[in-house]
Amino acid sequence: MASHRERLRVLWIDTDAGGRIHFTAAFRWAEAAELALYRRLGLIEHVPRLPRRHVEADYRRVLVFDDEIDVTLTVAAVGTTSITYAWQIARDGELAVEGRHTVVHVDEEGRAQPLADDVRAALA
Repeated sequence: MASHRERLRVLWIDTDAGGRIHFTAAFRWAEAAELALYRRLGLIEHVPRLPRRHVEADYRRVLVFDDEIDVTLTVAAVGTTSITYAWQIARDGELAVEGRHTVVHVDEEGRAQPLADDVRAALA
């Protein structure tokens, strides 16, 4: 299955009043890796039609401002209308956050529609 690794840095805006990452930052980083994967595979035009259906994350280590992190996103499953991604965020090779999210291909009215064959092939 397709995967992508993105090196990022924890920005000030990613942190909360306690100086640690805000829980939502992990989802933005996973989304950045997902978009980079689509761009690399020539699928960026499909992004507006792939809203999130499910997201989850487990936070294992503290991340703080200016930490350098690696976000690794892998296609875990490709269904008829959906794609599930598994992702890990690590600092210095140590797992900090682990998550998954599922997107669904929809039409203009928001109804689930089958993924195009070329999208399925590129992600496999």
